[in-house]
Amino acid sequence: MRLRTLSALAGAVTLSLVTGCAQGDGTGASANTVTYWLWDANQLPAYQACAKGFEKENPGLDVKITQLGWSDYWTKLTAGFIAGTQPDVFTDHIQKFGQFADLNVLEPLDDLGIEESDYQPGLAANWIGQDGHRYGAPKDWDTVALFYNEKLAKDAGLTAAELNGLSWNPKDGGTFERAIAHLTVDNLGRRGDEPGFDKNNVKVYGLASNGGGYADGQTQWSPFTGSAGWSYTDKARWGTKYQYDSETFQSVVQWYFGLAEKGYMVPFADYNVQSNQANTQIAAGKAAVTFDGAWMISTYDGFKGMDIGSAVTPAGPTGRRATMMNGLADSITKASENKAGARKWVAYLASDRCQSVVGRYGVVFPATPAGTEAAVAAYEKKGIDVSAFTEPVADTEDFRTFSYPITNYAADVTALMQPAMEDIYGNGAPVSGLDKTNDQINLVLDQ
Repeated sequence: MRLRTLSALAGAVTLSLVTGCAQGDGTGASANTVTYWLWDANQLPAYQACAKGFEKENPGLDVKITQLGWSDYWTKLTAGFIAGTQPDVFTDHIQKFGQFADLNVLEPLDDLGIEESDYQPGLAANWIGQDGHRYGAPKDWDTVALFYNEKLAKDAGLTAAELNGLSWNPKDGGTFERAIAHLTVDNLGRRGDEPGFDKNNVKVYGLASNGGGYADGQTQWSPFTGSAGWSYTDKARWGTKYQYDSETFQSVVQWYFGLAEKGYMVPFADYNVQSNQANTQIAAGKAAVTFDGAWMISTYDGFKGMDIGSAVTPAGPTGRRATMMNGLADSITKASENKAGARKWVAYLASDRCQSVVGRYGVVFPATPAGTEAAVAAYEKKGIDVSAFTEPVADTEDFRTFSYPITNYAADVTALMQPAMEDIYGNGAPVSGLDKTNDQINLVLDQ
């Protein structure tokens, strides 16, 4: 199994390896240097500040940070695992974790003393491999909330309290669908819930689009499937069966993408992952609200001439609201040339000493409670209310938080689910087709 996956990865990154070698790209590793990679440019200053603090505590040991864009990051990292040019430490994503663990390219971190109670609930447990070893130190977390254009909401007569009190169901959409319909306006000024509304000529859509949602639907349909009580797999972590054939899941997906058919949500044909994502649609005034993650708070706040508010996700048939709670981690590569220094750096990254510093930059919620508190204070100082993102973590009675599905073959699952979901969204394909897709996915997992 590992050889098959490694061969596939080698084929996918051949060009990247040739390019990297031609440029003389290396790790810069030495006994006095720890190399560290991350992808988020907004977080780079915060981690440069952490590096200064670390170097002060560890004289003679330097941290060399490399920041790459999301796509280049994973391509170059995968190439590095094969070519031996990987960093000592890198920012890891739970969606990639299963594959990296299976390839045996991660160094166990059992000796770092990571305790579940030191971090926000669930974050530490997600980075335990199927072999029982830890491979990631909790770094940060995010949840999903509803961003909305305050002016468009006011014009529609919707208050912040009403937007924070929405509910939905897959039969008639509840107050959420009614709000989305009322926020939708056609070219003649008629709202989606008014007589004569023309769904084929919409000026402002009620709900922006982030696409089909791949296999996880994090900022698309997951708040609805989660609040309907559905789970991706048969177990919270390292599940062996996916459940896209569930009647509950398919009923939610049919209703959700049906919002586009009714003219209330931006059609799939208008979505573009490179140039017309949900935040772009909101910024252009083409849509009134959207679901997006906490990592986008500063982006929405930065829209010129536009006030953007945020509200909690709508309550579902279970009576609870739901959001994915994703958390990144820092991992050490098994082939690191400075494992001793790397361990010191990862332990520092996972500590309040670094996470409180990161929190004060107000760009992300660090994994420790102290780091989270520092971030909330930083956002408040900027005049940004982030309670729609923090409330789900604090209120476990009224909210359900859940993780990315953690399984083997995550890339294969995405490759199968992406076209299936886009076919439903863009072409109106029947949701029953997900039965076959689910069988194919589970066949892959059985290997």
